Amino acid sequence: MPHRALAPVFAGLRVGLHVLFCGLLALVVVRVLVTNGSLVALVLAGVLGLVYLAGLVVARTRRRAWGIVWIVALTLVWAALVWLVPEAAYLVFPLFFLYLHLLPRGVGPIAVVLTTALTIVAFAVHGGLSVGGVVGPIVGAGVALLIGLGYSALEKRAAEREALMAELLATRDRLAAAEREQGTLAERSRLARELHDTVAQGLSSIQMLLHAAERADATGPGIAHVRLARQTAADGLAETRRFIRELAPPSLDRGLASALERLAVGWGSREGVEVVLDLDAEVSMPMDAQTALLRIAQGALANVGQHARAHRVGIRLSPVDEGVQLTVTDDGVGFDAVRAESAASATDSFGLRAMRERVDQLDGRIEVDSAPHAGTTLTVTLPVGSS
Repeated sequence: MPHRALAPVFAGLRVGLHVLFCGLLALVVVRVLVTNGSLVALVLAGVLGLVYLAGLVVARTRRRAWGIVWIVALTLVWAALVWLVPEAAYLVFPLFFLYLHLLPRGVGPIAVVLTTALTIVAFAVHGGLSVGGVVGPIVGAGVALLIGLGYSALEKRAAEREALMAELLATRDRLAAAEREQGTLAERSRLARELHDTVAQGLSSIQMLLHAAERADATGPGIAHVRLARQTAADGLAETRRFIRELAPPSLDRGLASALERLAVGWGSREGVEVVLDLDAEVSMPMDAQTALLRIAQGALANVGQHARAHRVGIRLSPVDEGVQLTVTDDGVGFDAVRAESAASATDSFGLRAMRERVDQLDGRIEVDSAPHAGTTLTVTLPVGSS
């Protein structure tokens, strides 16, 4: 039962329907045995019971067509039995509810009306036309229709509440992911400031001191070591500054396209790689989606710089039917995407896996098309409504 909050109610209604049908069928069997009725009537009662039990198997298939076939077969057996045993007419009451539940909305009430007319005729054939034989089935049909309408309304309301609950839970998860992302961004900014104010400043001071020592004693026996230490400090300072730039992404105040442009220009000038941009400045999306795409672009460019040995990189941002699409291509050496991603779980290189996690959080799609010596194309698609 999909509506978990109202599952006990629906289960109780089903159990009550089963008990009602079994009780009325038992009444018919007793009536046949007491009055020494025909063997045909007894056989039909047994067949009716077996067909009803078959409905339990049909219900597990969850196929509406099988349910309709089952209810038609049940009606035919009941219609044959009601002409032999007048008490079998009472079985029409649980049938009313089955019609309203299993048949299409417009067909169910028609089936109720037709079987009500059949019941009245059966009462008239067995005992003559009477007020009770007419009013009873009509009242029963009216009650069944009212209860059926109430059941449908209750089921519809339960479905709406479950959909709303699922949407609220999804929104809560997205908000939690956005908060984690914002916390991560704040922590990265703090780390960038700390590195700039401590490690970077310290390396810069060391480099300056070593440079002064080199000038003061240009021919001393330890000058080679001083020069090596100064070069090491310079390399460490450059690497630290690169790390700071990676931690502190370009501002998104002017939109994702502008941030991607600044990122690409800065990265291209540092790496000596030609970057071709095709950015649609009109693309708009929530801030967490912009941040995710910017981080993915940063990671893709970092991978290109470290592994691809590319001469040309293309970055494209454009709207598509599904939402917004970011494509990063390079003409580098390429790689085996499947092997690289499977190996990432056992190493510290988890770039692709991290990208997929970001995309999954926003219900998007990521595709990596690469092969050795054939370049790489990374395509990320996010829905416009990502939030």
